[in-house]
Amino acid sequence: MSTDLTASPPAATELHRYAEALLAHLAAKGTAPPADPSFRDVPGYWLPPALEALVALLAGDDPLEPLSRAAGRDQQQTALFLCLALAVSGQGSRIHASWLGTAFGDLSIDHPVSHGQRSLWLAAARGAYGPAGKIFVLRKLDALAVQEHADPRQWVQALVPGEPSVVVPPSLADFPEMAEIPELARPAVAAARLTRLRGRCAEITSARQSERDSPAPLDNDPATPAAAWAEDEPLAVLRTLIGQGGPPGPKASLTSYLLDDLRPGADPHLAAIALHVAAPILRGVAEELEADSRLEPPETLTVPLLGHRIHLRPEGPDHTSLAAAEEAILTEGMVPRGRPWAAVVLIVAGLACLVGAALGPRLLAAAAVAMIGLAGWQLWQRRKLIEADTRYVTAQVSELRELADGAVWALHAYAREAETRAEQATEDSTELTRLIRRGPRAAH
Repeated sequence: MSTDLTASPPAATELHRYAEALLAHLAAKGTAPPADPSFRDVPGYWLPPALEALVALLAGDDPLEPLSRAAGRDQQQTALFLCLALAVSGQGSRIHASWLGTAFGDLSIDHPVSHGQRSLWLAAARGAYGPAGKIFVLRKLDALAVQEHADPRQWVQALVPGEPSVVVPPSLADFPEMAEIPELARPAVAAARLTRLRGRCAEITSARQSERDSPAPLDNDPATPAAAWAEDEPLAVLRTLIGQGGPPGPKASLTSYLLDDLRPGADPHLAAIALHVAAPILRGVAEELEADSRLEPPETLTVPLLGHRIHLRPEGPDHTSLAAAEEAILTEGMVPRGRPWAAVVLIVAGLACLVGAALGPRLLAAAAVAMIGLAGWQLWQRRKLIEADTRYVTAQVSELRELADGAVWALHAYAREAETRAEQATEDSTELTRLIRRGPRAAH
């Protein structure tokens, strides 16, 4: 506010009451109220003549005189007020071409976007000022060359968040651990990411999607007032301009707004403009993803199977690495067992007791039988453990060989998939480039 209104409280109250009533009426019905303005002019304050100019515009009268007075007191505030007031009333086509430039001011990557700029951006994106308003915002954004200051990964993450770190193609469904090997993971992940990017760009540029998600039309022909809009930011800025709103919320950077506009669930009109800004970035990303998707699968590969690294060749598993793995299984599976000295001692002691029993007490015979029986049980247990180790090693070696053969066939299937994957990547890249070349008008 460029003038201290405390010197005339009644004038200020009357002025603000009328301004608030006028905005509420415009937002609901899109027309000026029938009552004539009853407030007095406040010297040096831009709002009273700006209100007079707005009412004259809506009534079809000449607004030049009050407009000149308001612009002389604060040109930017006057232009911002008129642009937003006409937008929320659905009559943005009545603005003068120069008002947008004056109201918008300078846009910079290094400085936060003002609430007034964001409100004009939103209104133009929703078609409040017709095609010319949208083109104005696009030129403002294009002039900043945002792509030269952007990290492509941020834009991809905004468009398609929550991407899986590993993509398991059908050929590797039985060997998901192979999908984590870099030589196999890179083409599959790149192709999947490219497909998701294409789908998201198609969603943004789809006219049907925009119409379904948007409660208000993109053009200005029906003169839809702001009551039908999902966002109230233009109205909030207008209330602040007339001194009725609270303090503005925190500002955000240009890049933050653009990234938010690209995320799923964002307003489709804002997303269309953000996609236009991100187009050069996405073209480069699409080219890289297509190149990665077309990478030839390796002819030979070393894969982990049952904790052992097996070298796979087109004709089958490498015999040297397979033999080394089998030897490791044998070494790990067969528990080293020393000589059964305990059983030998029991047997010798039992025989000694038998000899003693022939010459002495019969109790020695019973002890001899017990010791020889215990020795036999220990030897039987030892044999069972050795047989169990042998069965385990045999099963592990058999499973390893089966897995190695299956991995070779999976690698062949992956190679056959590579051609289809490359063709799909080319189609996705071409379609993605076509979609982003259409620009935000595709959302009409």
